[in-house]
This record gives sequence, structure tokens and C-alpha cells, in this order.
Amino acid sequence: MNNYNWNFPTTMWVGENRIKDLNNACKDLNIKKPLLVTDKGLSNSEIIKNSLNNLKDLGTEVELYSNVVGNPTGSNVYEGVKVYKKNNCDGVIAFGGGSGLDVGKAIAFMSGQNLSLWDFEDVGDNWKKANSDNIPPIIAVPTTAGTGSETGRASVILNEDTGVKKIIFHPKFLPSIVILDPILTVNLPANITAATGMDALAHNLEAYCAHGFHPMADGIALEGIRLIKEWLIKAVEDGSNIEARTNMLTAASMGSTAFQKGLGAIHSLSHPVNGLNNIHHGLSNAIFMPYVLTFNKDAIEKKIIKICEYINLDNKSFDGFIQWTIDLRKKLNIPHKLSDVISEKDLEIDKLSKLALEDPSTGGNPKKLTFDDMKIMYKYSMSGKLFN
Repeated sequence: MNNYNWNFPTTMWVGENRIKDLNNACKDLNIKKPLLVTDKGLSNSEIIKNSLNNLKDLGTEVELYSNVVGNPTGSNVYEGVKVYKKNNCDGVIAFGGGSGLDVGKAIAFMSGQNLSLWDFEDVGDNWKKANSDNIPPIIAVPTTAGTGSETGRASVILNEDTGVKKIIFHPKFLPSIVILDPILTVNLPANITAATGMDALAHNLEAYCAHGFHPMADGIALEGIRLIKEWLIKAVEDGSNIEARTNMLTAASMGSTAFQKGLGAIHSLSHPVNGLNNIHHGLSNAIFMPYVLTFNKDAIEKKIIKICEYINLDNKSFDGFIQWTIDLRKKLNIPHKLSDVISEKDLEIDKLSKLALEDPSTGGNPKKLTFDDMKIMYKYSMSGKLFN
């Protein structure tokens, strides 16, 4: 495939082996001593070793912070800020899946702040409390095609004291340069490719269904869904398919770009389960998807039919779309019920429902939600029963 340079929603370098341009990205942003932030699992991979060596060979003095966990925590951010300041870094390379990207962005942001990380939760105008002058440039390099955090203006971080995931927002969380290199995703296991791909689908789908007027986001979301329909299974079945990998990376970035319009109950239900039960975010999004869609049916049916028409489903109806999502999950070996991954004794439904209702994603849901709504969606997802 050819290489491409895009400039929406930020500078994006797309194509095979574009990771070799990482040093050029540092030069373009006048970063002389970056902190490369990634997760524990990726830190010893050839991808990271080669990237660090290439930067050093080209004269860029780079430091590494790699203590990021799967559901990233505030401690990860604060520890990374200490490493950043101790080594006098002047920029961040956020490298990896959603956890590495989210923590990397948050480290860059918090390196210039005096207030607590939690003071910048995405509520009201909290972001205006930030000192915007001292936020260093960020380069984002995703190695999974799911979260789309590389084109997002927020990070999802777990507050260990409360067990609650918080969305931390500021416009300057958006990286200045993004490198989408499909080679970096080739060795991603099939189950992670599937779960992250369903995460990308959830982003595009909820953005399209969110209430409000945003035709640009709607258009991006529709095309993102189409790309996932065409390429996700191919990427899972053949991880070396560069075209499939490229299109999935693109669809993930599109989902994050589109959901500035809003998300919904799929994410509201997922975030507490991710924080309290340590379930992979893409997996939980995939499980909750048909339950939330059928709950919202009377508010979204016309939109879902438009999706069916755009992606050319054989059965262009609401029920046809639900069946497509269920069939897709089966092909990807994703369970139908939440009880397949969490036992009932470990599911504190009242606590989860309260947290879900308070989640920032709730406001974007097509239907106004109550505590009882959250509770019944959790119960249905445990039993496998869809709303009529």
C-alpha cells in the first residue's frame, strides 16, 4: 500500500513502515529528549527495542517509562511525570494500545500542571483550570486498532482510591503527530484484534447514534463502521494482511474523531466493569452492544436502518443489524453474555449501576437514562436476554 499524510483531525502519517519516521516527527516538533511511554507487555518487544535504537542511532536522546498497566491508573500518570521531570524531557511519545496512549497523553499534560489529575475530569469547564502554556508536544503511535486514543482529546484513567475510571479532558491531549503503521499491529493476537476491533465499532456506532447535530461526525462514523464490516474479520483471520490492518487502524482513529459528538450506554456500562472487574474494555463493549442497542431501539431505529443501507446489509432493518452484530461476535469468538466473563457473585450491580449512571458517556445516550435502566441492562447482559 502507498503511504499517506493526512491533516485531520491532526497531522497523521499513514502507511507501512512509517515508524521509521519517528525521529522526523521529533524533529518537526522540536523534541530533543522525548519520554517514550508504553505498557509493561510491550516494553520488551522488538517494536519498542527497534524504535528506541533507531532514535538513539539518529542522535535523539530518549527515555523510557513502561510501567503502564492494562487499565491505566493515576499512579501510572504520576510516576511517569516524575520520570519525565527527572530526565528533563521535552515531549512524549505515547506508544502502544489504549493504555500506553492514554497514560502518555496524561503524562505530557500533567507535567505542566499544579492541580491534581482528578481536577481535570471531563465535567463542565474543568479543562479551563489547566495551565495550557506548559503542555509539551505529543507523538502517538498506536499498536492496536481499537481505542483511537491517538486522535482523542482525553484519557481514561482509573482512580485507585475510588475504583472508578475517570475521563480526563483537555484540547491539548490531542497528539501533534500520529503514526499509523500497520506493521506494528501484525503480531497482535487474534483475540486482541477482535476485542479492539469491536471497541472501534462501538465508538463509531455510539457516535452515530448519539443525540445532537454533528453531520461531520456522523459521516466519519458511518464510513468507520463500513471499514470495520469489510476488514475486521480479515484482520483477525490473517494478521499479516497489511491492507486489513491499515483499514482497521484508520477505522479506530475515525471512531475517536467521531465520538467528540458523544458516546452512550455501551461505554457507561463498560467503564465501571473495566475498573472494578478488570475486564478488557473492547470485550465489555462488544458484550454490551446488542443489549444497549435494543434498549435504545425506539430512539435509534431510523439511524440503524441508515447504517444498514450504507454498509449494504442483506437485511436492512433494525433486527437485521442486531443479528449482524451478534453474528459478528460469534465469528470473533466473543461471548454473548457478561456472565461468561464475570460470575454473578463478583458483580455488584447496584454499585455498578450508580457508577454507570454517573459516567460522562451517559449524557450522549439517545435515551435519557436512570439508575433502574442501568440496572436492568446489566441484568439482561448477564442473562443473555435482549430487549423486545
